[in-house]
Amino acid sequence: MKRTAKSMWQGTLKQGKGALSTESGVLVRVPYSFAKRFENEPGTNPEELIGAAHAGCFAMAFAGELEKKNLKANSINVEAEVTLDKGSGDWSITDIHLSVLAEVPGATSTTIKDAAERAKVNCPVSRLLKANITMDINLPLTSSMEAQL
Repeated sequence: MKRTAKSMWQGTLKQGKGALSTESGVLVRVPYSFAKRFENEPGTNPEELIGAAHAGCFAMAFAGELEKKNLKANSINVEAEVTLDKGSGDWSITDIHLSVLAEVPGATSTTIKDAAERAKVNCPVSRLLKANITMDINLPLTSSMEAQL
């Protein structure tokens, strides 16, 4: 399976501008620029798109890990915070932190955390990235979890 995305750029790094498009048509000539990436001008940037890809990939992998344990989540919400840092020279994505909120009826917190860890390590986007990937998991208190307290 192969998926494609395209980028077009015109001009210099700081004054130039570009557009991103995807094969699916979800993104069609979406503008991006230096200001959108480094100066918080509204609009998208590569790091935001990597965060979206990682959050989506992780959520699917997590659902798959839960399914292996005969569990089904009512909801999985994931926020990926991507850190772009210049450090000692060149810009690099150094860290990605996943904040996960999951509601999984009938599951123990240990089972959920184990499934989430396996998803964090094994989702294809996690395996692609060299960045340090951390995670926190927040679980709504469900009746099955209340019984354990």
